[in-house]
Amino acid sequence: MFYSVALIAFLLDKFFGEFEKLNLNHPIIYIGNLIKFFESKFYKDSIFQGFLLTSFTLSVVFVVVFCISFIESVIIQGFLASFTLSSKMLYDCVKDVVKSKDINEKREKISLLVSRDTKNMSDSDINKASIETYAENLSDGVIAPLFYLICFGLIGGYLYKAINTLDSMVGYRNRKYEKFGKVSARLDDVVNYIPSRITALLIAILFKSKKSLKQFYKYGKKHESLNAGLPIASMALAINVKLGGATSYFGKIKQKPYFGEGKEKIKNSDVFKALSLKTSLDIFIIVLLGVLYVIY
Repeated sequence: MFYSVALIAFLLDKFFGEFEKLNLNHPIIYIGNLIKFFESKFYKDSIFQGFLLTSFTLSVVFVVVFCISFIESVIIQGFLASFTLSSKMLYDCVKDVVKSKDINEKREKISLLVSRDTKNMSDSDINKASIETYAENLSDGVIAPLFYLICFGLIGGYLYKAINTLDSMVGYRNRKYEKFGKVSARLDDVVNYIPSRITALLIAILFKSKKSLKQFYKYGKKHESLNAGLPIASMALAINVKLGGATSYFGKIKQKPYFGEGKEKIKNSDVFKALSLKTSLDIFIIVLLGVLYVIY
């Protein structure tokens, strides 16, 4: 197990985030460029071609990270592993949205975090989107990469991020990517299956919400994604709001199911309540990894 690497990575991400002051290109950018290169040269409306894209991307990432993993320094590996996490960035970005006092500024900032239409969003809609993206990305950006770092080290963390990046770039159900992105999307479902459920459970436990613990699956399974709805539903139930519902994407209203049983008009205070999870989650992760490192 790779507890020390995961612990160092988490602490570095917690205090330094993306290391903006170092002016480094984020490793995920290189993975994105790799995907763009393959797509520009070999795109076809074909599941098999999408399989080749996924195989090519994961193979290159594996070889590069495998070579790097021979560096014996735990500090260096922890530093590199920290780029697979986005706990601080996620928290800061969502908090920055809700701190904005001007509605147009809030719309502009939330547009950087979500794919839905934001031009005509109400303040409540923005707050709802903020909570949803925070809950969902707790799994994708924190728990899932940590899970794979603990189990498989640097290689596991970066292969997970490569799969997640593939899904975010080509895993769409539209005319262009329905076939080409299918393998990437399905693989993303597989690797997020366990982490999304761990995330939902942690939200319920750390908020001490029996309702969330008992009912997050009941609401979460209504989401079209196999995994995304679970942490969203758990968060909604834990802070007593109703997420989901009618949402505009690319000019069309999509009737999404509701997650939770609370109020529909969501205030800034509700977003701050969701964000308050970070303190207890950070303590839990640090203590857990520290204990596991000492024991093993």
